[in-house]
Amino acid sequence: MTSQFSAADIQLTLHRYPEEQESNLQAWDAADEHLLKQLAEEEAPQSVLIINDSFGALLCAIRQGYPDAKIHWSSDARTSHLGARQNLEKNHLSDADIHWLNSREMPACVPDTILLKLPKNLNFFAWQLTMLANMLPAGTRVLIGAKAKSINQALLALIGKHLGQASASLAWKKTRVITAFADGQARELPAPSEWPLGEFGLNICNLSNVFAAGKLDIGARLMLANLPEGEFSSVVDLGCGNGVLGLAAAKRYPDASIHFVDDSEMAVESARLNWQGNGFEAERGHFYWDDCLSHLSAGVAPDLVLCNPPFHQGEAITDHIAWQMFLDARRRLVNGGILHVVGNRHLGYHIKLKRLFGNCKTIASNGKFVILQASK
Repeated sequence: MTSQFSAADIQLTLHRYPEEQESNLQAWDAADEHLLKQLAEEEAPQSVLIINDSFGALLCAIRQGYPDAKIHWSSDARTSHLGARQNLEKNHLSDADIHWLNSREMPACVPDTILLKLPKNLNFFAWQLTMLANMLPAGTRVLIGAKAKSINQALLALIGKHLGQASASLAWKKTRVITAFADGQARELPAPSEWPLGEFGLNICNLSNVFAAGKLDIGARLMLANLPEGEFSSVVDLGCGNGVLGLAAAKRYPDASIHFVDDSEMAVESARLNWQGNGFEAERGHFYWDDCLSHLSAGVAPDLVLCNPPFHQGEAITDHIAWQMFLDARRRLVNGGILHVVGNRHLGYHIKLKRLFGNCKTIASNGKFVILQASK
């Protein structure tokens, strides 16, 4: 894996977050380079809004290449925030005049340059475009970097619907830059998707960047049908998404405190909305926007961790997140505590769990998923 980034006469050392992950993936892609290439041909920006910058490649490049520019930096992923700060520090770059935003926030002032990386989730992309449309004066330009294969007439029409007219550049290193101009028309933000989960007595809502919006995914359904027997006092829903596992746990274990944790700020907020909307006691629910369990207080010591791990980070397929989740769960669990995991059968999580806990048993399975349990 290379960590040496070079684009538009800018040289950087960049790492994914966490740096220790066993991965051959680099911390940027050619779309980052393409955006910087186009920017280098223009007048230096005075203020920049950067959106969906995975690990701070754009942030560090703008900071190094345009040190006087005021920067607003927005991401829904906690690991992106941590990775961007890590790469600023590694490259001895100042964080002065950098305003850190989650995806539900926008800067108070209008920047003259907006750089946006196309996210995988197009519902989330439409939501971001609408946020921009409601902030930007007519004629404000937005540059959107993406793989060339992801850009088609339907995507340009989506941008036109939610922001304004858009056109794509010629391809370079299998990427294109879309240039869009805000039309100055305010739009109503898409409402969260809402749906009943009648068999569990729950109503669920999802903000736009939450996995499995509008339905219960198959793995979660299998998990809900096979929650552990017994009494628990402290339960962590690790990688909580909309919080459906933690909500069901709150019903099953009425004396337990429930801790919802996710890398996505929108996921954590969805879980909070669902906790409130389903009438659970405020003091029992706790919500954390975190990289697995890295930064939780020492007082969070669960006797049950429920986990439906992702096997991708952005568009990259990787199992390091699951491994970190398992490591963090073992570190946090009280002696005798249980890690209860659902995953695709082919991922072989039982091997990791046996290696880490010294034990692992299969609780349930179907043609695609398996529920595994390891105890500390």
